[in-house]
Amino acid sequence: MALSGYALTLLEASWITIQLSFASVIVGLLLAVAFAGGEMSRYKLLSWPTTAFVTVLRGLPELLVVLFIFFGSTQVLFLITGDYVEISPFWSGVIALSLIFAAYASQTLRGALKAVPNGQREAASALGIPKSHAFIKIVLPQAIRHALPGLTNQWLVLLKDTALVSLIGVTDLLKQAQLTAAATHQSFTWYASAAAVYLVITIITQRFVKVLDKKYSVQDASQGHSVSAASSKEATA
Repeated sequence: MALSGYALTLLEASWITIQLSFASVIVGLLLAVAFAGGEMSRYKLLSWPTTAFVTVLRGLPELLVVLFIFFGSTQVLFLITGDYVEISPFWSGVIALSLIFAAYASQTLRGALKAVPNGQREAASALGIPKSHAFIKIVLPQAIRHALPGLTNQWLVLLKDTALVSLIGVTDLLKQAQLTAAATHQSFTWYASAAAVYLVITIITQRFVKVLDKKYSVQDASQGHSVSAASSKEATA
């Protein structure tokens, strides 16, 4: 019974880790798009501060970012609102991990967008397709195809970085494994169990990424062929 009880707490901690990871990657992707757009902006008042902020995030140790967000966010909110607003350790961890992920993912997205041939944009423009529609339907799917390998690696790093939030009071998978190992004096068993959970999440993620990769490969090829064919017909006409 005691073993099943410890196993249940480890399972609950695994769910917290999954929630933390997915919340961070969703917010992080949105921030990464904003950072990439800011850095690629032709307006210096936008590109320079964004580049400086991303550089600072990439230059600081991840643990330091987590501690800054946890201890500094309350003081910043107090200076802005005049009220004492306490952010929970979980959401402090989400904010910190999202910023860390976005700082690296933005560089991947920038490279992926630049990897899309300019001919795709020019062909869409020649066909009278609006820039916003061409970006969403033609450029973005191809950019995602280029960005998937890098984003997958950064996701795996994010998954491991979730262990850092144990220092600010979040009982994640690794923290619960530590507590259970200390209580049962069976360190290898519980650390191995935690490792198995991390590996399961990683394998499932890689399987999902392979499905996405195949999807965007087919979509990329079909869209590129259709735009090129349409452009060729227009040039012939």
